[in-house]
Amino acid sequence: MRINKIIELTKNLETKKTIGVAAAEDDVVLKAVSRAVKEGICNAVLYGNENKIKEIAQENNIDISKMEIVHCNSNKESVIKTIEDVSAGKTDLPMKGHITTGELLSVYLKEEYGLRTKGTINLVSVFDIEKYHKLLIVTDAGMVIAPTLEQKVDSINNAVKVANSLGIQNPKVAIVGALEKVNPKMQATMDAAIITQMNRRGQIKGCIVDGPFAMDNAISKEAAEHKGIKSEVAGDADIVIMPDIEAGNIFYKSMVFLAGSSVASTILGGKKPVVLTSRADSDDAKLLSIALSVLLA
Repeated sequence: MRINKIIELTKNLETKKTIGVAAAEDDVVLKAVSRAVKEGICNAVLYGNENKIKEIAQENNIDISKMEIVHCNSNKESVIKTIEDVSAGKTDLPMKGHITTGELLSVYLKEEYGLRTKGTINLVSVFDIEKYHKLLIVTDAGMVIAPTLEQKVDSINNAVKVANSLGIQNPKVAIVGALEKVNPKMQATMDAAIITQMNRRGQIKGCIVDGPFAMDNAISKEAAEHKGIKSEVAGDADIVIMPDIEAGNIFYKSMVFLAGSSVASTILGGKKPVVLTSRADSDDAKLLSIALSVLLA
């Protein structure tokens, strides 16, 4: 399975989803949304200054003719209206436009909108890496700075939802750190051992968890065999749980900018996924991220 399968799966949904773009006065975002609408991935509603949105679209030759525009006088108003409409079911999921992630999530997480859950909000990314034999799901590269054990369990559950949406049942989850042995001086290895036992006792369901692993023995059977590791997950991970945001972010950017890997990302943990695209993302990455989020909505 390759990453473009995400787009095919989204197009095959029985009902086409609608994304609400908060503060849509952004050429990069409008290009991504226009392409998604054109390819039949979703419908879109644009929230923001109507004149500015139309001006940006015209200057950059972006087709927004099939999108509804909801005029807003400020970014704050656009965020509130976006989240209100998601909460009311007028749209299916929100997307970040020309605002910060914090500006969007601070409203999204307000209890009055009913989108918040008790779970952890995670960035979950799907990589198509040339030298790996299948898609690799990784979390967290951009949200939780130093995840606790409980947050890592939530991260696994969020990643399993992504795997299931891609047709991967009972995915193999590798919890990685700097080495594959439990070391009381390294909390990441202690967490990995505890979470592995939780999975074996049925406290974490729908997946096979093992760890700790160093990255090499999580994704390379040869490396695992060389170190004498016997595990169903070793060398065949579907999901990798990073120890902290630094490790996740460095891995993410190394795969994209050094290895040339394709990637799709989404924010999970609330009742609806959130679409976030970066200006540094390629056009394909933006499209794939929209498709993945729509699939999970």
